[in-house]
Amino acid sequence: MGYSVTAGATGRLLFGYDSFGNVCGKKNSPVEGAPLSGQDMTLKKHVFFMNSCNLEVKDVRFSSRILCVSSCPEEQLNTLEEVQLFANTSGSFLCVYSLNSFNYTQNPNADSLCPRLPVPPSKSFPLFNRCIPQTPECYSLFASVLINDVDALHRTLSGIMSGRDTILGLCILAFALSLAMMITFRFITTLLVHIFIALIVLGLLFVCGVLWWLYYDYTNDLSTELDTERENMKCLLGFAVVSTVITAVLLVLIFVLRKRIKLTVELLRVTNKAISNSPFLLFQPLWTFAILIFFWVTWMAVLLSLGTAGAAQVIEGGQVEYKPLSGIRYMWWYHLIGLIWTSEFILACQQMTIAGAVVTCYFNRNKNDPPDRPILSSLSILFCYHQGTVVKGSFLITVVRIPRAVLMYIYNTLKEKQHGAWSSCVSRCCYCCFRCLDKCLCHFNQK
Repeated sequence: MGYSVTAGATGRLLFGYDSFGNVCGKKNSPVEGAPLSGQDMTLKKHVFFMNSCNLEVKDVRFSSRILCVSSCPEEQLNTLEEVQLFANTSGSFLCVYSLNSFNYTQNPNADSLCPRLPVPPSKSFPLFNRCIPQTPECYSLFASVLINDVDALHRTLSGIMSGRDTILGLCILAFALSLAMMITFRFITTLLVHIFIALIVLGLLFVCGVLWWLYYDYTNDLSTELDTERENMKCLLGFAVVSTVITAVLLVLIFVLRKRIKLTVELLRVTNKAISNSPFLLFQPLWTFAILIFFWVTWMAVLLSLGTAGAAQVIEGGQVEYKPLSGIRYMWWYHLIGLIWTSEFILACQQMTIAGAVVTCYFNRNKNDPPDRPILSSLSILFCYHQGTVVKGSFLITVVRIPRAVLMYIYNTLKEKQHGAWSSCVSRCCYCCFRCLDKCLCHFNQK
């Protein structure tokens, strides 16, 4: 982790960099052998591709030269005179840094040092401040190359960074819904259980009624002559009978197990009483959420470092190429295992803490004198006696979860492309193994 942060350069991914090793929007250190490196790009925050309409990736690098500019050209530039006028009026120089703007039209090598004409109108996109061409033909090629021809790790990192607002919003929404559910269970436990059961019963009765009504409508329709319509009528009858049987069985179970329902309500009341004796239990998910957010942010920073770890290498024309450190870049799988394991460990610590505090309150002999600081007591017991149990349990969950995810991916892939007996057999085997691992995972979570 420390080495990846030291060797990586997240600024290159977040802010973009030019063909000479300069990170846009920052002061840069010079690279030996690259005369145009080490420039102050504080005011040049946008990444400009000099040949954006014919962009290609060759040997894991872009064929076009890349510059850091202060602004993107919003109108099409057809001649070098227009490029020069744009540079003088906006202060954004679209030619190589070594060429002065006054020599754009006079230097005989200007065609190779300036962008390919015509320069399409472009707009700075929030995704890493790149100048995105706005003409349809250029945009389609530019976007396909930028997204599809970059290595998988950079595509993953780019997707995460571009959707960071959505990811953060969904995390906040999940947290708000969890908090609302806790408050609901705290104050209207009995009512909520009965509402839930009533909704299930009413939903099944509604489905039964609709199916029988559709069947009755079919039987009284004199225009039913086609065989397909008769088949539909038989299917409706079958669905109506099955739904009626399920509804009847469920109603009987609810009546027979009504005492168990009362027991469930009583257990929830005991839980509420434990929370009232130790109200800081309500804040336990908040602390866990904060710890998880801190860990995920740290994990993301290390992942960015893994994706940008590379050594500067000078190539022809004084350009700089960052050669990936293959050894460290392919440690992403180890990093992914660490994400799952550590997340499961944090969640397991929360479950052990809550369980210990609730047990302390529940088995307290003197109900009128609740124990002092049950959460701190549970935490001390956890760290002194149960750390090994939590670490081992979270590791077992990780060991089961990873092949489960792989098997589910293979199953979904084969399910979409089932064209023979072999793929169907493999798909069913994967699903069988997935169900076995899923049961093991549920067992581990419960234990």
